Amino acid sequence: MLGLTSDNFNLLQKLSFLRAVNAVKVKCSFYYSKWIKSPVLNGFPISLTIEPTTACNLGCPECPSGLKQFSRPEGNIKQDFYKSIIDQVYHKSFYLNFYFQGEPYINPDFLEMVRYANQKNMYTATSTNAHFLNEENAKKTIESGLSRLTVSIDGTTQETYESYRKKGSLDKVLEGTKNVLKWKKELKSKTPYIIFQFLVVKPNEHQIEDAKQLANELGVDEIRFKTAQVYDFKHGNDLIPSIDKYARYKKQADGTYRLKNKMLNECWRMWSSCVVTWDGKIVPCCFDKDATHQLGDIQQDNIKTIWNSVGYNNFRKALLTDRQNIDICQNCTEGTKVWE
Repeated sequence: MLGLTSDNFNLLQKLSFLRAVNAVKVKCSFYYSKWIKSPVLNGFPISLTIEPTTACNLGCPECPSGLKQFSRPEGNIKQDFYKSIIDQVYHKSFYLNFYFQGEPYINPDFLEMVRYANQKNMYTATSTNAHFLNEENAKKTIESGLSRLTVSIDGTTQETYESYRKKGSLDKVLEGTKNVLKWKKELKSKTPYIIFQFLVVKPNEHQIEDAKQLANELGVDEIRFKTAQVYDFKHGNDLIPSIDKYARYKKQADGTYRLKNKMLNECWRMWSSCVVTWDGKIVPCCFDKDATHQLGDIQQDNIKTIWNSVGYNNFRKALLTDRQNIDICQNCTEGTKVWE
């Protein structure tokens, strides 16, 4: 059930009659599909993830963007192309996430894109490393109408922070956060809802309580502790935390590691949302970082056609029948349960 935070209240305000009806149709389609083990689609994406850019100023060890290890080209989404996407979806889609890979603020048109979605009464969210939140960008962020801003913190000292956020500066993160909080207060704005996100890895797990205190001192709305995805986990990894609560992986009797939870043959995201790369490719979800499972191209077809295509439904069918053999699902916690 939704809590009574200002963020949830803001989200609910975006629900028009048409959007609400669509959401109910999507939810019913999902449960019916699980029941009959075959994809049935009666609705339109509730949410959309659009990638502003693949470029990033940092070099985080588990991020292909920071490591420059993409097999796909680097670039920024063009504003006119972006607007054409929004115009296709806003009547029924109401949640827009401006993040896939890369640092959103690197795209010079990013905040204008947020403003455009806000004009369509869409809920808008993004995640940032906060290095570009100078006074000017902080003020523009508030003025854009951004609904939620997630700031990656990942450490309360520079030494700990940069152990994961390579090339990063904790001082810039804190300064950027303060700038946004300042302008939010000066402009008497209720948005964005500001979240500190602390990605728990072994090098920073000792600072969890310090992070809570820092969030409280600065006055952000919430702090969230997130489990870290590690690509090479089978034989252990120095990033896997020792605190079981924050680890996605569990050590087995033979010394190897596996996902802590058992994968189910289902995935809500494949009925409720899709991901659009900066150059218009539609992929299943945020785990397909290299866009290896392309389900369509918005530069060739409209979203409605792609969403209901044979290729998309074949992927949904695979999820319902043999998800463990889909490579991008093998390190995912969506649609899992505790092993018995």
